[in-house]
Amino acid sequence: MGQGGETRRAQAHDGELGAAVARAQEGDDNAFAVAYRLVQPGLLGYLRGLVGEDAEDVASDAWLEIARDLGRFRGDGAGFRGWTATIARHRALDHLRRQRVRPRGTVLEQDVLELPGPHSTHDQALEAITTERALALVRRLPHDQAEAVLLRVVVGLDGPAAARVLGKRPGAVRTAAHRGLKRLARQLAAEGVTDEGPRTLGDST
Repeated sequence: MGQGGETRRAQAHDGELGAAVARAQEGDDNAFAVAYRLVQPGLLGYLRGLVGEDAEDVASDAWLEIARDLGRFRGDGAGFRGWTATIARHRALDHLRRQRVRPRGTVLEQDVLELPGPHSTHDQALEAITTERALALVRRLPHDQAEAVLLRVVVGLDGPAAARVLGKRPGAVRTAAHRGLKRLARQLAAEGVTDEGPRTLGDST
């Protein structure tokens, strides 16, 4: 499937992110702030899909753990995004266990839906979704599909990295993401939303 604009943008920043992480591991607080700025939007969008309105609290807990264990991390910028997503997911699951609720529907925020048009049908489907529509539509997805879409499109992970976060095979994650995006496309078509309809901020890219 097409990974979408958010994935490409995240990957474009991997060099800057990797350099910032390396400096942060040497004690550079400004570099840690750069890493936070590059990672937090996607991480927060992912957590909103798991825990809804509690996402910022869970993200804060995750960043405390990230900062504490930063010296243990080994890898590049892409690896850091995967590592932080894994930590955030664990904190989200802990939160859900404490709340004794199941993961809620995915909320794809407009600022992480800046997908360029037109590429694949799936990209066009996501591109046509406004924040309100995304909330309504993605809530209908099975949880495995919603989470795969979040990791691929919102966090910007490739298939193998998303699979490591979820503890699944890359093929299973790719399939879940593909099915989720395909289902979204069908729902949009059923509601009469096409690539001529509502657009997000990435229309001209």
